[in-house]
Amino acid sequence: MEKIEKTDPNSTYEIGVLPNWDLSDLYPGPKSKELESDLAKLRVHAENFEKKHQTHVAEMSGTKLARCIIEYEKIDETIGRIMSYAQLIYASDMSNPENGQFYQSMQEAVTEISSKLLFFTLEINRIDDSGLNQKLENPELSHFAPWIRDVRVFRPHQLSDELEKMLLEKSVTGRSSWIRLFDETMADLRFEIDDQELTIAEILDLLSHKDSDKRKTAALTLGAKLNDNIKLYSLITNSLAKDKEIEDKWRQYAKPVSSRNRINQVEDDVVDALVTTVTQSYERLSHRYYKLKAKWFGVKQLNYWDRNAPLPNDDDTVIEWKDAKRIVLDSYDAFSPDLALIGEEFFDKNWIDAPPRAGKASGAFAHPTVPSVHPYLLLNYQGKSRDVMTLAHELGHGVHQVLASQQGHLMADTPLTLAETASVFGEMLTFQSLLRTKSTRQERNILLASKVEDMLNTVVRQIAFHEFETAVHDQRRGGELTPDAIGDIWMSIQEKSLGPAIKLDRNYDSFWSYIPHFIHSPFYVYAYAFGDCLVNSLYAVYQESNKDFVENYIEMLRAGGTLGHKELLKPFNLDASDSKFWAKGLYMIESFLDELDDNK
Repeated sequence: MEKIEKTDPNSTYEIGVLPNWDLSDLYPGPKSKELESDLAKLRVHAENFEKKHQTHVAEMSGTKLARCIIEYEKIDETIGRIMSYAQLIYASDMSNPENGQFYQSMQEAVTEISSKLLFFTLEINRIDDSGLNQKLENPELSHFAPWIRDVRVFRPHQLSDELEKMLLEKSVTGRSSWIRLFDETMADLRFEIDDQELTIAEILDLLSHKDSDKRKTAALTLGAKLNDNIKLYSLITNSLAKDKEIEDKWRQYAKPVSSRNRINQVEDDVVDALVTTVTQSYERLSHRYYKLKAKWFGVKQLNYWDRNAPLPNDDDTVIEWKDAKRIVLDSYDAFSPDLALIGEEFFDKNWIDAPPRAGKASGAFAHPTVPSVHPYLLLNYQGKSRDVMTLAHELGHGVHQVLASQQGHLMADTPLTLAETASVFGEMLTFQSLLRTKSTRQERNILLASKVEDMLNTVVRQIAFHEFETAVHDQRRGGELTPDAIGDIWMSIQEKSLGPAIKLDRNYDSFWSYIPHFIHSPFYVYAYAFGDCLVNSLYAVYQESNKDFVENYIEMLRAGGTLGHKELLKPFNLDASDSKFWAKGLYMIESFLDELDDNK
């Protein structure tokens, strides 16, 4: 088990040498003395912190409270370091029972420790506004004003100390256990095609294969396997939705999405404006595009497995890893050499895990870990142009996380709505760089179509996911939903968002069940659409040759969680509370569609 975090480096694949991450910057191994020592110290420090400060927070001076926050931050950062390590090992191979055992044991250990720290934020929230404002006049405490602001966002929804502690301690056998069950079940799924056993990541990749028969086989096989397990996924979804309903009721949240909006530091009406603007644009965005794509394929309707198919004249070029690295870093460098230098570290220092393999978490993510270490990226790179864009996306997250780390552990994290900014902007830089290299109309159209599909998947599809989640959580309040009922909700919203040019059948009604965001982070998905529209608006400002843009952009990334969306967008004269902002963000998709539409 000691070698889990160091899979063989420089693994060779058909697409070149793919990197595996080295997690030893966090800890040498799951059974290392360093990890055991940190856990032992954490228990002592947390107990001492509780004994020394519990019930005394309100009476502290500004200076005393600031020093307590520094002490709290150090303890919490070590907790973050341990859990980051456990999560990354688990993501490396979820099918390995030792990894699952290690992850669960660490989760239980740090939850016990965290329960001793819980009083601190609860007591900060019980300080009245005038008393807190007096304390904040102290310069040492005013440094932490953004963190205190974010803690107090949840003040109206705070429960008694005993209830808060009970909810925290029970989380390891409640919500976290359901999530682990989903992850391990999904990681264990195998799909038999052409005498091969494919993972979920590999079969999803086949849905964008050049060969239509392979796409169809992949879709039917995926649907059949998901349907075999649909009772389990429905039980998990129902249980988590009910769990959320109970907690939301106790905390008095207006609607299921409200708690996520508080976490994201965004107002309910801003999210409503985004959702309304996108749903009203379905016809002129996704419906229009898929009608065009059907025409290119010579049919009136595309089967759902052809939605992400390469265009008929696409040569389906495989992009080797070394070329993907060069494409992305060159694109970053043309915008800002400083960003490219940070990005290069991820490749040079083994901060990326790229090979697809059995048991590995599907999809891709960037994990910030803690400011005293560095982020790590997980990919499932298979050589498609979309994989290059995914690399650009996750590297954007990573660069953002490195820049924001200077704010310290408590204030480095960016709300999800703004956390997608650097990632989507990195994608846009890479796309525009590639587009400039295309000299023929056919080459441009292939690249434009791929980008439009990515943008539709990020904006239209994610808002459709949001609508699905909203409907599931709303209807769950009337009682448990059957698998068929959840499938009906899914099919109805997919038909509305994709339009008449996409042909759906009942095999597709289980496809909701493989999407991890519904399980891991309810109502996360609208953040993708938020980020894409925001970046489209940002990029329009950049194209206007604003001489201060690059500097302002990097400062925005450095701000981490210290500023909200209004303050961060002000230097660019953008306002997310204005409905015109969202329309401007969607205009770029329409402009790409105009270029693709021969009849325009």
